[in-house]
Amino acid sequence: MSKKRRTKAKLKQHTKNNRPEELKSVAGQPIVWLAGSMIVVALIVFITHRPALDAKALLFDDAQYMTKNPLVQNPSWESANRFLTEVLEPSTVQGYYQPLSMISLMLDYGIGGRPDNLRPFHRTSVALHVFNTVLIIAFLYLLFGKPLPAAMVGLLFGVHPITVETMPWVGERKTLLAMFFAMWCLILYVRYTRTGGWKAYILCLLMYVLALMSKPTSTPLPVLLLLLDYWPIGRLRWRSLTEKLPFFVVGGIFAVITIISQGRTAVAEMPTESSFLTVVLTICHNIIFYLFKMVWPTQLAPHYPYPNPFDLSSGMVLAGVVGTCVLIPFLIISLRWTRALLTGWFFFFVAIFPSMGVIGFTNVIASDKFAYLPSIGLLMVLTWLVTRIWNTSAHNTIRPAKRRLIAVIVVLVLAASEAVTTRHQLARWQDTEGLFRYMLTVTPNAASPHYHLATVLASLNQTDEAIEEYEIALRLNPNDPDTHYNLANILARTGHIDDAIDHYQAALTWNPRFALAHSNLGNALAAKGRTEEAITHFTATLKLQPNNFRAHHNLANALLRQGKSDQAIEHYTRAVQFNPELVIAHRNLGRELARRGNLQEATNAYREVLRREPLDLQMRYELGELLVLQGNTQQAAREFNRVLQIDPSHQNARKALAVMNSTPTP
Repeated sequence: MSKKRRTKAKLKQHTKNNRPEELKSVAGQPIVWLAGSMIVVALIVFITHRPALDAKALLFDDAQYMTKNPLVQNPSWESANRFLTEVLEPSTVQGYYQPLSMISLMLDYGIGGRPDNLRPFHRTSVALHVFNTVLIIAFLYLLFGKPLPAAMVGLLFGVHPITVETMPWVGERKTLLAMFFAMWCLILYVRYTRTGGWKAYILCLLMYVLALMSKPTSTPLPVLLLLLDYWPIGRLRWRSLTEKLPFFVVGGIFAVITIISQGRTAVAEMPTESSFLTVVLTICHNIIFYLFKMVWPTQLAPHYPYPNPFDLSSGMVLAGVVGTCVLIPFLIISLRWTRALLTGWFFFFVAIFPSMGVIGFTNVIASDKFAYLPSIGLLMVLTWLVTRIWNTSAHNTIRPAKRRLIAVIVVLVLAASEAVTTRHQLARWQDTEGLFRYMLTVTPNAASPHYHLATVLASLNQTDEAIEEYEIALRLNPNDPDTHYNLANILARTGHIDDAIDHYQAALTWNPRFALAHSNLGNALAAKGRTEEAITHFTATLKLQPNNFRAHHNLANALLRQGKSDQAIEHYTRAVQFNPELVIAHRNLGRELARRGNLQEATNAYREVLRREPLDLQMRYELGELLVLQGNTQQAAREFNRVLQIDPSHQNARKALAVMNSTPTP
C-alpha cells in the first residue's frame, strides 16, 4: 500500500473512532433526541429570560454604546463603514475595536430601538443567548456523543443567573455576539478534526475573526483549540500545533489593535504598572470568586469593586489565595485518573485570562459577563461527569435507568433553582434607579454605583439627593474627574457658582484634557465676570475639540465683552457652521454684524433665525429695521405687519409702520 493510501486509511479510521458513540450505534436516533432536546431547552431558556424583554434599565456604558452614540443613532452604510474602518481609534465608543457589535446595535436602532424603547435591543440579545445555548448543546454532543447529557448541561448554562446581565445590558451585545461566533469556531474545529476537510478549517478561522471583531476577549481561542486537542479529542501533536499558526497570527494582530485602541481612547494599564503581588492576588481572587459565583450565584451585581484594602486582610482575597493553593495541586493530582478536570479548568482560566485584570481596562476586579464564554470549560467537565453516570458497560449494568433518572432529576432541580434566581435578578433590571440602588446593597462602598445613581437622580431633577450621592462617590474616590464634573454641573445650575468652579478645577487636575470641563469652567468663570480666565478655558476646549460649536459660541460672547468684535464674529460664524441649528449663535452673529454695519450679512443671519423660529417677534422686528436701513421699505413693512398679525399690541412695530407711512416716497 502506498504512503498516500495508508495516510487516508489512518485518517478514515481516526474519524470513525472519534465520532460520537450514539452515531456509531443507531443511525438517526440520536439526531432526533438531539433536535428534540435542543427545542425543549431553547423554549425553557427563552421563557426564563422573557422578563429581559421588558427591562428599562440603562447601565454604565450604555450612553456611548447607544443613547449618545451618533453613528448608532444614524443607521447607514456610512456609519457601518466608520465602525469597520476606525480600527486604532474608534471615535464614538471608548475602548477596543468591536465593529460587528456596534453595527448590530445600529441595526436594532434602525428597527425602532430607542432609549425609551429598549425592546428591540433586548429581543436580539435574548435570541442570541438562546442560540448560544443551542450551540453549546451541539458542541458538547459532538465532543461526548450523548444528546441528553449535552442538553442537560446546556440547560444549566442557559438558565444560570450569571448569564443574566448580558441581555438587559445594552452595551453587552459584544459578549453575546462574540460567544455566538466563538461557538461556531469551536464546533467547526471539532468537525475539522473528524473529517480533515479544509472547508471546515477555513470557516473555523473566519468565525474566529468575526468573534474578534465582536469582542477581542475572544483572542485565546487558538489556545482553547489546542486544549481540545489534548482533551477530549486526543490529537495533540506537532501538526495540531502548526495548523493553529494562522489563528495565532490573527490573534496577535487583534491583540496589538486592542491594546493600541484601548490605550488611545480609554485606559490600558499594563502589568508592569502594577506590583507583582497585586497581579498574583488578583488572579487568585478571581479563580475562586468565579467558581464560587457559578456554584452559589447569590448577590450577583454588574459591579464588583476591588476589595479595600486589597491584601490578605480582606476575606475574599485570603479565600482566593488559600483556595487557589488547594485547587491547583488537586487538579494536577487528578491527572492520575483523568485529563478532564485539569483541562476543563485550564480551558476556563485561559478563556477568562484577558479579563482577569492583568491588563487593566476597567475599574472592577471581576464581572459576571466575563465568565460567559469561559464557562464552556466547566461545562465540558460537567458533561464528562454526567456522561460517565449515563454510560453503561458490560460489568456495570445494575439499574442504569435509575441512575439516569436520578441524574435527570438532579439537573432539573438545579435548573429550576437557577431559573428562580434568574427571574429575581432580571426583576432588578426593570428601571435604572432601582438597579443602582440594588447594586449599593451588594457593594455599598463602591464609588461607581453612587456616581451613576447620582446621575440618574439628576436627570429626574432630584437635585439634593443627586448632590449627596456625588459627594459620597467623591469620598470613596476623590480622584474621579467625571464625578467632580457632574457635581459641578449641578452646582452651577443651582447658582452655587464658586463651588462649581472648585469642582471643575478638580476635574481638570485629574484630567487636564477634559474638554467639557474646560468649556463649562469657562461658562462659570464668565458668569463671575472673570472673562480673561474664561477665554483661556474656551480656547483650551477648542484645542481638544475644534468642532465644539458651543465653545465657539461662548468664546465669541467672551471676546465681545472685551470689545474684540472681529474675533467674536469669526467664532459665531464657526459655531453656526458646525451646528446650523444653533439659533442663538445666528441671533448673536446677526446683531453683531448689524452693529458693525454689515447689513446684508446681518439680514441673512436674521432670516436663518426666523426660518427656525418664525414666532421670534423681536428678531422679526429687528429684521424690519435692518431692511429700512437698506431702503427695502416694502419688505420691511411686510415684516412689521407680520409682527402685528401675531401680536397686535406690539407698539414698536406699529410706530415703525406709522413712521414709514408718514414719510414721503422720494
